[in-house]
Amino acid sequence: MSTRRVLAMQDVVKRTPIEFNNNNQQVSQYYGSNVFGLDAMREFLSEEAFNSIQNSMHQGTIVERKMADQVAACMKAWAQSKGVTHYTHWFQPLSGATAEKHDGFFEPIEGGRAIERFSGNALVQQEPDASSFPNGGIRNTFEARGYTAWDPTSPAFIWGETLCIPTIFISYTGESLDFKTPLLKSLHAVDKAATEVCQYFDKNVTKVIATLGWEQEYFLVDSALYNIRYDLQQTGRTLFGHAPAKGQQLEDHYWGSIPERVSAFMRDFEYESHLLGIPVRTRHNEVAPAQFECAPVFEETNLAVDHNLLLMDVMEKVAIRHNFRVLMHEKPYAGVNGSGKHNNWSLATNTGKNLLSPGKTPKTNLQFLTFFVNTVKAVYEHGDLLRASIASANNDHRLGANEAPPAIMSVFLGEQLSNVLDELEKAVHNGKMSPEEKTALKMNIGRIPDILLDNTDRNRTSPFAFTGNKFEFRAVGSSANCGGPMTVLNAIMAEQLVSFKKDVDALIHKKVEKDEAIFQVLKKYITESKKIRFEGNGYGDAWKAEAKKRGLNNIPTTPGALEAMISKKTLNMFESQGILNHREQEARYEISIETYTKKIQIESRIIADMVNNQIIPSALNYQKGLVESVRGMKDIMTAAEFKTVAKTQLELIKEISERVTVIKNEAHLMTEERKKANNLDTAKKQAHAYCEKVKPYFDSIRYNVDKLEGIVDDATWPLPKYREMLYLR
Repeated sequence: MSTRRVLAMQDVVKRTPIEFNNNNQQVSQYYGSNVFGLDAMREFLSEEAFNSIQNSMHQGTIVERKMADQVAACMKAWAQSKGVTHYTHWFQPLSGATAEKHDGFFEPIEGGRAIERFSGNALVQQEPDASSFPNGGIRNTFEARGYTAWDPTSPAFIWGETLCIPTIFISYTGESLDFKTPLLKSLHAVDKAATEVCQYFDKNVTKVIATLGWEQEYFLVDSALYNIRYDLQQTGRTLFGHAPAKGQQLEDHYWGSIPERVSAFMRDFEYESHLLGIPVRTRHNEVAPAQFECAPVFEETNLAVDHNLLLMDVMEKVAIRHNFRVLMHEKPYAGVNGSGKHNNWSLATNTGKNLLSPGKTPKTNLQFLTFFVNTVKAVYEHGDLLRASIASANNDHRLGANEAPPAIMSVFLGEQLSNVLDELEKAVHNGKMSPEEKTALKMNIGRIPDILLDNTDRNRTSPFAFTGNKFEFRAVGSSANCGGPMTVLNAIMAEQLVSFKKDVDALIHKKVEKDEAIFQVLKKYITESKKIRFEGNGYGDAWKAEAKKRGLNNIPTTPGALEAMISKKTLNMFESQGILNHREQEARYEISIETYTKKIQIESRIIADMVNNQIIPSALNYQKGLVESVRGMKDIMTAAEFKTVAKTQLELIKEISERVTVIKNEAHLMTEERKKANNLDTAKKQAHAYCEKVKPYFDSIRYNVDKLEGIVDDATWPLPKYREMLYLR
């Protein structure tokens, strides 16, 4: 066994649980104490400044610069009372990660002295180099200026010794260069559109808030093993690795007893999360060995997205304390379940009503059906865009596998609600409803709560499923920024509600009674969107054939899926909602397609590197020992004995030679295809070439490498194996 691997395995064996003690405090005693939330603002801000921030958070008003100066000074005083020395604008560039530049509070003054200062200008705006972040051609190297601008709707927080201020990130010319800006605009769009529709049912509704509850799946691996897996370090997944004899086939890990070391890690990161106001409440083992999940209570979407990104950072830092590394990749190990980030989305009013929760009267259930049906219709109209919103090189490994929904976008409603929609479709005619039909329909709608009480079934194979009082977008990948798919979902819902109101108002203008107008439009939408509804097994080949008959697209790879981002339909939808102009959306397409290419390119290079510098030398070294053994046998045996006894060794020598030859040749051909792809003149052509010409070599090379792993002895094989990494000790 290689020296590095021996040391790593010894390090794993001697691991002891790292205990974390928070003095047995109740969560309520310290929850949110590192957040500049309501309590901190009331304590440190004047009443005028406090009201200014509250108006900005809830009504979208601008915080005046004079108020910003006061808020900055008070925010600094609060942070310094907790030992903070620096501040940063914390933002979400289109790289997929968060970004931060830390500045000290002090400023030098005359006489070689310094003063602690944090101005309103520093709070409100900073100037990062926009050309150094992904920008899709919006910014050139010689046009570097960009701006981060304070987002008062997401509270500042302390992480380490730094005050972190959530911000948007835009170019000098005003285009969005981040995930947060379009998300905020989409939230405004769906608020406006949904509030106007709510006025049909409740005049007291003046605001609608999109809510999000994410579920974060992840793997843990021992740091010592991680440190000698070059592929894990650089790509987040194992490019080689033979399946262990025992994987997840016994289904004994899911919701099983949490290993002691893992439990200590979970308690630690939950404590850190609670200090930051992240409402993480759920933890459990997931299906695959070494796979786990955490989930919070749902929150307003903008805050939920910030909290998810912050949580991933917290988890990675805390894991190192416990001699773990967190793997957020969608498919870090072949042959076992990958990881997703289910996004549970709903709409809530300022009156406390969940618009996707059935009520107790026909009136409230008509409102429920209105938003329910419009959501289904929105997904039907923009299914390909939703598919594009979760497309990535990482997620391509997961979608359609046994633990994730397929690449075909469909909606699962459950039998009872499907029946309700079918009855509504039959009951309503284009002409006037009879009194009997009105009575029957309203009675049926009035029974929805009883119907749904114990029938909120789930369909793991559905990418977009109704689960009682929310829709669960299951196709989102574990490493993704939720802001991308949530921006799309809010935007398509806003557009759909605008269309709905227009259609209903047109009928009302023709003297159709309001409720009947709503029923007629809903019936039309139910009929038009029926193709997107699917209650069966999304994994089966029968669904692929059925989906094709229905006209639903099956786009299994990212380059094809991303095309929906720049369709005329998509561009017009985003622009009409004031969320992204054509240039901003086209830039996002360029960034996404280039990111895909770069990830496949990096994996291809690492495969070639590992094959030439680790795999083949190890296999040949083992083969050399076999050859020497065979020579020794030949020297001491008769020809007849040798022919019989040496057969197995000779077959192994031959198999190693054949597999090494295939690996070497395939790696060379892969490299040549990569060179051809690099010379293509557009990002789109390069992405398709990497997907269709370069990536197919990954599987054939891996197959032969994994076969060698089963032949070469542990003492010679250079990489930690799945059986070592997947079972935490």
